[in-house]
Amino acid sequence: MPQLGIETVLVAGRGPAACAVVTACQRLDLKAVAVHSETERAARHVRLADDAVLLGAAPAAESYLAVDRLVEAARRSGADTVLPVPPALAGNATLAAAVIAAGLRWAGPDPDVLERIGGDGVEPASERGLLAWVTAEGLRFPTPVARDRAAGIARVSWTPGATAQLPPAASRLAEVGWRGLVTVGISPDGELAEVAAGFSLDMAVLERAHGVDAVELALRSAAEPRADDPGPVGRAEPQAAVVVQLRSTLPPGTAGRVRGRLPGSAGRPPAPDGVDLLAVSGYDPGDRLDGWYDALLATVSAGADDVPTAARAAGRALSGLPDVGVPHDGAEGCAVLGRLASGATAPGAAAPSAVLG
Repeated sequence: MPQLGIETVLVAGRGPAACAVVTACQRLDLKAVAVHSETERAARHVRLADDAVLLGAAPAAESYLAVDRLVEAARRSGADTVLPVPPALAGNATLAAAVIAAGLRWAGPDPDVLERIGGDGVEPASERGLLAWVTAEGLRFPTPVARDRAAGIARVSWTPGATAQLPPAASRLAEVGWRGLVTVGISPDGELAEVAAGFSLDMAVLERAHGVDAVELALRSAAEPRADDPGPVGRAEPQAAVVVQLRSTLPPGTAGRVRGRLPGSAGRPPAPDGVDLLAVSGYDPGDRLDGWYDALLATVSAGADDVPTAARAAGRALSGLPDVGVPHDGAEGCAVLGRLASGATAPGAAAPSAVLG
């Protein structure tokens, strides 16, 4: 997107989400600069990037979450734009203000908006939610989501269908100045619960549903719009979408070694006609899974004419994994996908495993 004044992007994050963002930046003809801690010098997101900058020691507070070190990394790398990946960074008003004060672009909501209405800094995990790109004109590509949760974290997310209603409060996000990507949780009474910026793990649902690139949307929010630029155009009618997350079940703080191929580490998985299927891995065989950080291994997302078809495609990409060297929750994710593939959405209505075959 050099035509919008963006040439080099500091990708502030790690893991599968950072890998996806780095790849998207390169697809958009942008130089991607990764950041890393001392223990992740050879991490997959670092290997994929065009350049990389060391932040500091392993603890996140001394590396990935350190505001001064992130800003200095952007300066040293020659980046003109800082793109925060996880909600913990994208919702950090102090980081946003420091980036702008350094004369760089911040690809997220303005710091004063984050101060006023949040950016909760957590992955929204309410059973119902909403994804969107917020512009001055309002919500674009609004995407309701439903979620299956494990230990307070969304494990599988999907589009709940045409009957899903957007909360009236969502329209006020544009009015109060929010710009860029947003993921919100919706409380049982229909009000907004969590509000998060950045690339939540649900964001692939929006991408598969509307046929858009979330990285492009985030960067357009940071760039000066041109009068002759029509902006991104998605599908005429959104399709159904599903995303499943694969996590290690090693005890917290325990390191491991990934020895087998994860979904996405060998490229895009095969998909039936009419299905948009994408898998993103944070690790290749031989990579160390560091006990300091989030145990997300990979994500698989699928878009199709209906949720059962999308769930079947995602299930095929996730099921039957060889020994990957670390224990994971793939079987639990496949069970949820099997339920969705059968047309059931409520827990307890498990479908036969053959649905995924």
